[in-house]
Amino acid sequence: MTSAYEQFDRSQLTLRPLAQRRHLVRVEDVLALGDAPLPCDAPSLEPVADAVADSVQRGAAVVLLMGAHVIKQGLSRYVIDLIRRGWVSVVAVNGACAIHDYELARIGATSESVAETIRQGRFGLWSETGAINDVVREGDAASQGFGEALGRHVAESDLVNKDVSIFAAGWRYGVPVTVHLGIGYDIIHEHPNFDAAAAGRASYRDFLVLTRVMERLEGGVVLCYGTAVMGPEVYLKALSMVRNVAARQGRALRRFTAAVFDLVALNGDLTREAAKDTPEYYYRPYKTLLVRTVADGGTSHYIQGDHKATLPHLHRLLVARLDGPAGHGRGGDNVLAK
Repeated sequence: MTSAYEQFDRSQLTLRPLAQRRHLVRVEDVLALGDAPLPCDAPSLEPVADAVADSVQRGAAVVLLMGAHVIKQGLSRYVIDLIRRGWVSVVAVNGACAIHDYELARIGATSESVAETIRQGRFGLWSETGAINDVVREGDAASQGFGEALGRHVAESDLVNKDVSIFAAGWRYGVPVTVHLGIGYDIIHEHPNFDAAAAGRASYRDFLVLTRVMERLEGGVVLCYGTAVMGPEVYLKALSMVRNVAARQGRALRRFTAAVFDLVALNGDLTREAAKDTPEYYYRPYKTLLVRTVADGGTSHYIQGDHKATLPHLHRLLVARLDGPAGHGRGGDNVLAK
């Protein structure tokens, strides 16, 4: 039966080149390893670093859930080094991460002023960024997944700044970078070349890749960096799936560490769920990662602070504990490689 409702005609849209956009973040803003522009006073980072180091040494999963502000704050090289050293098992991101990562690799700049561009109806309608849609629609994304296809594309390209691409690093070192979409969330969904079916298939494959990694979460770690909706929700469903299978096999998946990194001020006993009549109850990282999913044997930590303070400091603590060799590239003996 044909729908009774008309659709917007995307063919009427005007796309403009990125050269006409004022960029808020440039590749020069990406920190070098060792740069730590902000002080960090977070005692909880010590046990989190201990848990990550222990997980790496025992082969348990270390899951990094990440929002786009980690990239926009210039921290890509820190994430890349975690990938390179094999200190994370998977990096799960939203669609905005793919966009900012790709734009930095392609033109050395990213992020626009929404307040400025929305007034003229230009927000998000930049021709070069839409190339991500072509990679997903025309490439191997259906069989590889969104993140792997984009990572391969960037890694094998001649993009001048691909060294700061988290996706390219994931491809190069055999660590999955999974993309978890909400249709309509991202600027490339505005573009006429967006294929929702292709993107959905690719993103769902990524979800199953993340879930597969989480089968090794017993004794592992989940790091939730600046993702208040996507990260907790995707993690929650994946955890239910792996626990379902583990229970059928007579195994338990209860003892792991969950750490949330954000700016939100949380008060009181963070091991107990907030009351429903308080705003904290509706902050998903709190009730999902800090309380509900670790209630039967896990441990949780909340680290309040700017990512520019907490991520470099966590990296420094991990180097002090592990200081191992760099991870192996694709085709090497990295246990994370396919």
